[in-house]
Amino acid sequence: MTPFSITSRILAAALGGYGLASLAAMALAVILPMARDQAVIIGIMLSLLLYSAAAIWAFCARSSWLAWAGILLPGLLFGALYLWGTAV
Repeated sequence: MTPFSITSRILAAALGGYGLASLAAMALAVILPMARDQAVIIGIMLSLLLYSAAAIWAFCARSSWLAWAGILLPGLLFGALYLWGTAV
């Protein structure tokens, strides 16, 4: 691996994983069909698992492009779910 690839993966794991976890927590807090306080707690707990999975994915992917794609695409999905949940 080149130094650029390692740096890119570290950034994908740290920053991309944080963004993914934040979007997941926000989306789950809005779309889960339960009391708002319980949905927020469950969303945060699941987002911590997702953050760990994103960090693992960033270093298991074959290339840094796939690492970023595997983190950004679910992030876009959670962002869309959040926007859909707040519009309803």
